[in-house]
Amino acid sequence: MTQTLTGLFDHYDDAKRAVERLEEAGVPHSDISVVASNADGAHGEGAATAAGEDATTGAGIGATVGGIGGLLAGLGLLVIPGVGPVVAAGWLGATIIGAIGGGAVGAAAGGLVGGLTHSGVPENDAHVYAEGVRRGGSLITARVDEALTSKAQDILKSGNSVDIAERAAAYRNSGWTRFDETAPAYTSTQVVDERNRFERA
Repeated sequence: MTQTLTGLFDHYDDAKRAVERLEEAGVPHSDISVVASNADGAHGEGAATAAGEDATTGAGIGATVGGIGGLLAGLGLLVIPGVGPVVAAGWLGATIIGAIGGGAVGAAAGGLVGGLTHSGVPENDAHVYAEGVRRGGSLITARVDEALTSKAQDILKSGNSVDIAERAAAYRNSGWTRFDETAPAYTSTQVVDERNRFERA
């Protein structure tokens, strides 16, 4: 039996280390997904809406690249409504690309919220995760066997990960209620300001 686990990170480098630790712990990279903001252009410019046959088969972006970090070697650029430019890899990234490519991105789902809730993430949390990516974060979503659940949870809750309940409260205190796919994407400057806001907190 598998469980879907998530972790949100303000900085991509922290998410990257968490992915590497998950793989070292025995979670196959084909069961790990990364969706990370590219509002600051750190991963390159432009937006690709095709990810080769991986997207159409659901195998996942980068799923055929072997070894530790293989998943991250397959990052692909795309734009998610309401989130803006992101890099994505893995099964969730392929799901989002398939939805965008097929014109199936639904209202209020923006691809990301719908993909998360479909995989078992509670809807309220999915909205916070999507907003976190919109504001410059990096989201890891992993399908983990029961035997590795405890270790994987520890990995995703350490290494400068975001406390989702605290972040949700901070968003709501500023007037946010839920992820809105019609909201404007964050600019590079806004992303830097957002990261600095929580680092000072």
